[in-house]
Amino acid sequence: MIDSEQNNKNTSLPTAIFIMGPTASGKTALAMALQQHLPVELISVDSALIYRGMDIGTAKPTPEELSTAPHRLIDILDPAQSYSAADFRRDALREMAEISGRNKIPLLVGGTMLYFKALLEGLSPLPAADPLVRERIEAQAAEHGWEHLHQELSRIDPTSAMRIHPNDPQRLSRALEVFYISGKTLTELVKISGESLPYQVHQFAIAPTSRELLHHRIEQRFEQMMANGFEAEAKSLFNRGDLHTDLPSVRCVGYRQMWSYLSGEIGYDEMVYRGVCATRQLAKRQMTWLRGWDNVEWLDTEKPDEALSRVIQVVSA
Repeated sequence: MIDSEQNNKNTSLPTAIFIMGPTASGKTALAMALQQHLPVELISVDSALIYRGMDIGTAKPTPEELSTAPHRLIDILDPAQSYSAADFRRDALREMAEISGRNKIPLLVGGTMLYFKALLEGLSPLPAADPLVRERIEAQAAEHGWEHLHQELSRIDPTSAMRIHPNDPQRLSRALEVFYISGKTLTELVKISGESLPYQVHQFAIAPTSRELLHHRIEQRFEQMMANGFEAEAKSLFNRGDLHTDLPSVRCVGYRQMWSYLSGEIGYDEMVYRGVCATRQLAKRQMTWLRGWDNVEWLDTEKPDEALSRVIQVVSA
């Protein structure tokens, strides 16, 4: 439940609303309904909706929906570009300030929990990536192997080494890179909190009451995406020639499986099966985040009118 005492202490701050939840839980529908009752403007918190040309496979709101309920931070990047939690925090704070400056309420809706966390708590002061340092680490790995570098990390930062598997070169490289650049371990730096969010935040999570129901909604939505032309959309991106599986856009759930299908690695039925499974796994990770989230009030997907009334009641109190 929301910590009302904490919120009462922050009544001098501008108000913001978080609508969080797993994929296919009805977040967007709730946010759009709230716009009819509260002076809110919507900000998308979704690491897939930022990409232009990725509409069907991300279940992006339709042009008609967006004309009725515009979402900020949708369609802001080409799929060849990358976007970090720090980028999101910067952009979201800018949009929130602009909305609050007009005496409206920023309503942030989405399922990218890392983005919500970065916005709410700030970011640890980790150094930016350094291509030269990474090249040096990769050269060492080529000469001595990643196991040797894992032993080096165990000496420098045993806590991170216990958490990072020797066969995870991306995270292993990043932990070493942080130390080589800053002289401080990843473990030390992540303990340093960033700047907290200067808003009185009402946080809600919406989800079905049962896992089976959520799985059913996921299957239905994937089937609908296929019927709406997801394969043609993915093929258009695939045929561009400049997109590949190392890019965050192509690693998005659904697109990653579609890429394997279009590359001839798997058949159509296998692609659909893997796409649904990957979406379920995403929803499971989102629910794990949310179950450990502080000061959040849960809403039932199957009771949209009650959910709407509850948010209005809390925010208007």
